[in-house]
Amino acid sequence: MAPFNCAPLNITKGRIIHALKVILYGPEGIGKTTLAACFPGVVFIDTEGSTKSFDVARLPAPTSWEMLVAEVQEVLNHADEVGTLCIDTADWAEKLCNRSICEKAGKSGIEDFGYGKGYVFASEAFGRLLDILNRLSELGVNVVFTAHAQQRKVELPDQMDTYDKYELKCSKQISPMLKEWADMVLFCNFKTFVVQSDSGKGKAQGGERRMYAAHRPAFDAKNRFGLPDEMPMDFGQIAHLFPRPTTGHPVQNVTAPASSPTHTGAPTTTESQTTPNTMPPTTIDSAPEVVSAAQEPEVQRKKADINPFTGRDIYEGIYPPLADLLRAKGVSLPDIQDIVHGAGILPKQPNGEYVEVRDYPEGLCQEIVAKWDSFWALSEQYCQLPF
Repeated sequence: MAPFNCAPLNITKGRIIHALKVILYGPEGIGKTTLAACFPGVVFIDTEGSTKSFDVARLPAPTSWEMLVAEVQEVLNHADEVGTLCIDTADWAEKLCNRSICEKAGKSGIEDFGYGKGYVFASEAFGRLLDILNRLSELGVNVVFTAHAQQRKVELPDQMDTYDKYELKCSKQISPMLKEWADMVLFCNFKTFVVQSDSGKGKAQGGERRMYAAHRPAFDAKNRFGLPDEMPMDFGQIAHLFPRPTTGHPVQNVTAPASSPTHTGAPTTTESQTTPNTMPPTTIDSAPEVVSAAQEPEVQRKKADINPFTGRDIYEGIYPPLADLLRAKGVSLPDIQDIVHGAGILPKQPNGEYVEVRDYPEGLCQEIVAKWDSFWALSEQYCQLPF
């Protein structure tokens, strides 16, 4: 029999330069956010308010899982403006996910589903978020998760004793998913030495911040780039792994002085260095307000949310998670009112006017947030479109 006429295999060799997917985890206060702020062109989605003291670019703090996913999708739509997206932190993002799952099912807690079903639903939702982040990575944007660490007792199948191990402070369904998804998992901790005193008691000394890139029995870590097993907790140790950014967002590498750490995300320059986006020097009296490329969408959004007649934020007084979702989606209040009253979810006032969105019952607001996709699908039927 004659062989099939097959096309030749399309084989390539060599390292492919690509965006990285990174997890930084460790105990509280170790400096995970400080390290993440050094990544090129970083923009934060801050789920727990840990970047308040940092001069970094950030999106509005998500108050619901739906808002967090919407913000990631928005970054995907503007990938050319971002070098790195950092979700700070993974465990607090999981809390938002669990709350969304419970609100949709009318449960008071994730354990109320029974038989671990709630955790399965949450891991499926988290997996869909990782799918979006994979698409973002394919567009050349680095993705970073920070996470807290927790200690857990581990018992090996062939051993009788147990030992303590650091691991991600996420559920046992989501932690493995995150570790498999990442190209690099770095465990950050204080390196402490225990010395024996004259009395025979142990005394702790040291406290140098270190990061680990290889698995040990005491913690999970990995990398695919031949990094040393143990390194100083310094972005310079991994800076060579990141390709030169091709996005319009400025590189925000931070080199901290030896004497004290810096929390700024802005690049450092000397008097002889210039950048394409540098504004010419101006006097204090005539200096205009300078807005960075990362801040400009946020400034424009704030201006768009102000009622020109009252000077007030149009979302003021609305149930916060719903207000944040409407703001992120760019949805007008009349559209929401058209759906709520058109679908008969709420009756109109005695005078025939719509109920103000800020006066909606909290239970209704929670249901709108939890079932946003189904709710907004009604817009085609009930919203008064201008055509």
